[in-house]
Amino acid sequence: MTPPRLLTLPGWLNSGPGHWQTRWEQLHGCVRVEQEDWLWPRRGDWMVRLEEVLLGSATPALLVAHSLGCQLVAAWASRSSHTARVRGALLVAPPDTERPDVPPQLHSWRPMPRQRLPFPATVVASTDDPYCEPRRCAELAADWGATLVDAGARGHLNGESGLGDWPEGMSLLHALSSQTPALPRREFESAGLPYQAVAPLSRSHRALDHSEEH
Repeated sequence: MTPPRLLTLPGWLNSGPGHWQTRWEQLHGCVRVEQEDWLWPRRGDWMVRLEEVLLGSATPALLVAHSLGCQLVAAWASRSSHTARVRGALLVAPPDTERPDVPPQLHSWRPMPRQRLPFPATVVASTDDPYCEPRRCAELAADWGATLVDAGARGHLNGESGLGDWPEGMSLLHALSSQTPALPRREFESAGLPYQAVAPLSRSHRALDHSEEH
């Protein structure tokens, strides 16, 4: 089987030099999906760019998303007819873009897509993430049909979290690629959400839609 491409999907304002995504690109050959506008991200534009990158190669991809990149994966998967190009997704620290204090730059990311992802996914969440409450993150993981992993109190799991090269995250990515768990699942006790297997879905949408932006 051909090894998948590893595509990193940063969040709002991109990932800096100390971010684990940047370090993975340097250490493990991950390739960043560059967006035209990191300051005012329009959901439809970001979806189109991801689609372009995925269609640019016949090799399937593993998506390595952080923050708003997680919402990008969910939005793209809900609209694209090419989800078979993705083998799985590691979704780290998805933000709650429906919170009342979300800045205007991110208003086009409402409402959050809740459809079950048509490929295996793992959501990694921090118990003290300032951008998403633990229960809210658990709800997203359940809706997306993803395994939920509790990373402990590590903030937004970004460059300020002291993760370094984050070998634990790479272990989760390897587990996702092989479809076998490498680490035990530690779900939030307060969530009470059982693990649910992911089943492939068929997609009827033929084109990406900008109509939800406002």
